Amino acid sequence: MTEENPDRKHEYSSGQGFDDPYAEFDIDPPELDVDPNKVDPVDSRVVTDLLDRANTNADAVDAEELLDVGLNYVAINRYEQAVDTFQRVAQFTDDDALAQEGWVNKGAAHAELEEWDKAIGAYQEALSIDDDSEHAASAETNLAYALWESGDVSRALEHSERAVEIDDRFGQAWYNRGFFLAERGLSEDAVQCFDNAIRLGMRNSQILEEKARALEDMGEDERAEEVAAEAEELREDMEQQMVEEQVGQAPGGAPEGLRGEDPRPDPSEDPRVDGDDPLGGGRDGRDDRRGGPGGGGPL
Repeated sequence: MTEENPDRKHEYSSGQGFDDPYAEFDIDPPELDVDPNKVDPVDSRVVTDLLDRANTNADAVDAEELLDVGLNYVAINRYEQAVDTFQRVAQFTDDDALAQEGWVNKGAAHAELEEWDKAIGAYQEALSIDDDSEHAASAETNLAYALWESGDVSRALEHSERAVEIDDRFGQAWYNRGFFLAERGLSEDAVQCFDNAIRLGMRNSQILEEKARALEDMGEDERAEEVAAEAEELREDMEQQMVEEQVGQAPGGAPEGLRGEDPRPDPSEDPRVDGDDPLGGGRDGRDDRRGGPGGGGPL
């Protein structure tokens, strides 16, 4: 074994050092460089969504066709799948109008699952894109409905009024505004809103019953009785029509024409009208069944 020569001097390299500021080494792709101040660290979907965007070519996604797929999921009551589909529509399209439509539809699917906080978030995302577009009135109306369901009645009225300002030809918006005004005891204004909704084609037993209650609060008992009788007649006709449709439907037959069809229920068939709504309170022995505000289904 040879001994190291003590007289031999060797200068070791000190290296290049680190840049200032220091850039850390990370094997993760840059898509996962998430600002923790902007993303909730407990949101388990963040990484999945980031990887989805990183690994999917947006040009290869037909967002309009994907929207139709989501509508078909809604038509067969597959709301969880519809939520994911509408999310991808908003994620992969460069068209703001289509993205907004995706968010509104996502909110409607959440509403079907009674996931009100998520529905509210989706409608707010839609409005953040454009608060004065063709879909903004639907987003505001649905947001008002979701807020009411979550117990935020005061903000619900605010957004129902905003919906009417955006589109004064939207019957559902007028009905919701009337309902919230009636809740606050502003019966005369509520009746005017109900009349506007009826003139725009939204004539069903539910809106007539709400109008009758508002008229009673105004002391116009005779008009209230007439409107209530008309509401009951419409209800009976609707029930008879439903019975005839059920009797005439062949067993095992699949419904046709689902693709692209608006699957939202008719307000007159709202199950809350049959007594499930927590807002009861019949008067003068009349049936205390009542409906609530409405939320539109997917666009």
